[in-house]
Amino acid sequence: MIRLSDQYHPGVLAQVIALHLDYYAPHWGFGRQFEAGVAAGMGEFFGRFDAQRDLFLAAYNDQDELVGSLTIDGQDAAGEGAHLRWFIVAESARGQGLGHQLMQRADAFLRQQQYPRTYLTTFAGLDAARALYQHYGFQLVAEQSADPWSGAVGMQRYERR
Repeated sequence: MIRLSDQYHPGVLAQVIALHLDYYAPHWGFGRQFEAGVAAGMGEFFGRFDAQRDLFLAAYNDQDELVGSLTIDGQDAAGEGAHLRWFIVAESARGQGLGHQLMQRADAFLRQQQYPRTYLTTFAGLDAARALYQHYGFQLVAEQSADPWSGAVGMQRYERR
C-alpha cells in the first residue's frame, strides 16, 4: 500500500533527487548538470516553503521507501502561475495508479487555493506523464528545441487555467 505525506523529513530532498536521477540518467542521459539543477531548485524552494501556498507530496511504500513525489510552488501564483515541479514515480511503483494519486492531490490543492493558472515544464517522450497532465486539464502551449539538461530533448510548457 502507498502512503502519501505532505510532511518534510530530513533526507527527503536527497531521496527525491535520487528518484529523478534513477530515471533520467539511464533513460535520457542526464547527469551532473541535471542533478545540480534539481538540487539547486529544490534547495531554493524548501528554503522559502510556505504550507499556505505551496504543496510538497511524498509517496512511500510499505517499507517506508520513497516511491514518488510532486511539488506545487505557489510563490508566483498571481503572476506567471503556480508551478508544478518534481513529479516523479519510481519504476517499482509505476502502473499502480500512484501518478494519478499524486496528481489528484495536487489538483485538489490547486482548486482549494483557487490559483488562476498552473504551469509545468517537461519534454517530449514522457508519454505517461503527458497523458496525466492532459487528464488534469494541462495543455501544451509552447515548445523549444533546446533544454538546460542535455540540449537534446527540448522543452515543452504545459498550462492549465
